[in-house]
Amino acid sequence: MTRCAGLVALLVCLCTSATAQNVNLASDKDGRIRTQLNSRNAVTLSSEIAARIASLPLREGDAFRAGQQIVGFDCSLYQSQLRKAEAAVDAANAVLQSNQRMAELNSIGKFEVEQAQARSKEAQAEAASTRLLVGRCGIAAPFAGRIAKRHVAAHQYVTPGNPLLDIVETGQLELQMIVPSKWLAWLKPGAGFTVDVEELGKSYPAKVQRVGAQIDPVSQTVAVFGVVDGNQPGLLPGMSGWAVFPTRR
Repeated sequence: MTRCAGLVALLVCLCTSATAQNVNLASDKDGRIRTQLNSRNAVTLSSEIAARIASLPLREGDAFRAGQQIVGFDCSLYQSQLRKAEAAVDAANAVLQSNQRMAELNSIGKFEVEQAQARSKEAQAEAASTRLLVGRCGIAAPFAGRIAKRHVAAHQYVTPGNPLLDIVETGQLELQMIVPSKWLAWLKPGAGFTVDVEELGKSYPAKVQRVGAQIDPVSQTVAVFGVVDGNQPGLLPGMSGWAVFPTRR
């Protein structure tokens, strides 16, 4: 029974190896490789402050431009704290100026002036910290793209680290594929090819952007990355199809 099991395993291994070899040979002959389109940037935006969401204008699928505010927080508390901190800076600076004049008249000593200087720096640091919080009361889009998923809703209270939105860049899409390593003899960055996108039934021009850093020693394949030429608004991340390279003889 053990010998039979060993023979079956050997036959399966040989068949699998032969099948893989045939697939690679077929890819070699027609120059077609499966590929998938991915966004060059896909980011989950999170809150940096504890606040209530005052504005969340975009829904899943909506497009936005780079720099557009896509999340706004109710920061009335932080703004009030900033006004208080700025007033403390003015008061500390006034005391410092007064002490400096009095020191010139020898009415107070150097120690009092140094104390006033320290309080002024402390007040300025506190104001800068609060100003930083107020600056985070809105989130601007880091690139042009679309909303992939909303994790929260308007008027919801969030804390630092709370995921808000998943966004994807919709400009030039990246193509990922696995090709036989022997293709490296002729496949170089800049090489042109076409992409047959199954979801749309259309072909698009593309070019190789970079080649993976290592070859898989088992499958003798290597990762290759390409980009679709130009901005193709009909293409979406996650679409798949065939990368068609010129046949090599």
